Amino acid sequence: MLYEFKSKAAGTVVMTGTVGDRMLAIIGRAPSPQGVFTPDQLGAAIAALQTAIAAENLAPKQVTPEPDDDETVEKSGKSISLAQRALPLIELLTAARAADMPVTWGV
Repeated sequence: MLYEFKSKAAGTVVMTGTVGDRMLAIIGRAPSPQGVFTPDQLGAAIAALQTAIAAENLAPKQVTPEPDDDETVEKSGKSISLAQRALPLIELLTAARAADMPVTWGV
């Protein structure tokens, strides 16, 4: 499954199912094939992602790549950080919040 997060305020952010599920879990939403963040929910969603990134930065670094990383990353032994994965979504949520627009996926 792929997640396609979109808003009229900004472009589209596409994530694999595993990564999208993780982002939704961090935000406090159950993974689902479709949904919406209302403008009122965007601030809390952004804060949750930023808090998780800060917590990861304080934790000891892991060397094991995540299972959904591409072949190049697996060969190099590097992992992709939460910050790298979440930044496009944070930017989308921030733009939607500034424009007072919802963010949807699967609809």
